Amino acid sequence: MTVLDFQKYKDEGRKFTYVTAYDYTTASIVNDSECEVILVGDSLAMIMLGYNSTVPITMEDMIYHIRPVVKGAPNTFVVGDMPFGSYNVSKEQAIANANRLVKETQCDCIKLEGGVTMAPTIKAIVESGISVMGHIGLTPQTATSFGGFKVQGGTPESARQLIEDAKALEKAGAFAIVVECVPSVVAKAMREEVHIPILGIGAGPDVDCQVMVTQDLLGMYGDFKPKFVKHFANIREEMIKGLNRFHEESINGTFPSEEYCFNKAVDIPAVYGSAK
Repeated sequence: MTVLDFQKYKDEGRKFTYVTAYDYTTASIVNDSECEVILVGDSLAMIMLGYNSTVPITMEDMIYHIRPVVKGAPNTFVVGDMPFGSYNVSKEQAIANANRLVKETQCDCIKLEGGVTMAPTIKAIVESGISVMGHIGLTPQTATSFGGFKVQGGTPESARQLIEDAKALEKAGAFAIVVECVPSVVAKAMREEVHIPILGIGAGPDVDCQVMVTQDLLGMYGDFKPKFVKHFANIREEMIKGLNRFHEESINGTFPSEEYCFNKAVDIPAVYGSAK
């Protein structure tokens, strides 16, 4: 998939999907699935590093995590997130960091948050030769400024502002827009009023692409489950069962059985030789 395919899919009315990955193994699994797009999001601050927001993540953190994802998913479109503080000082700073993210990771595009006020910065990055994906609605990097993680566009005024944000990003040259946590009717109106793809997470069915955090959709958390999340599998439960079976068999001595032991000298070159 390329940047041009996003528009092609929208024009053809073809829906597609977009999930997260923050490491080589997860990326390789997504690469073997039918999902078309991977986001290495700044959400890794909370999901992988244990912070309580996305704000603490750095450019170095993002680059460190995007690199193995690109390696693990050579046939999947990979989006690299611009972290908080890497693009809001000046256009020059934004271009320099966008260049760095793409150059040092080889991701397919960058994503950043913000609407009308961020449009000039997006325009500058696009004109520098880098593909940009926008992000409006609930923008986690600035969530504290509007009272935390809440649904956006719940009033006629705020809904209209979101649509104006989308139009501004389209005009600035963004090739697609992530819309997070908005009423379905707002996302539908936005999709009808702009020509580039609308990628929705918690934005209802009337978008061009559904976005989901992989750990959410696979049920890898404990009690945490946002309203818009559906568990398509329960990997956490299966992982705990597997770990407990390993613990039990290790304690009672049934693992490792003979089939998992090196009992002949020939076993050693066979197993290590295959890895070279």
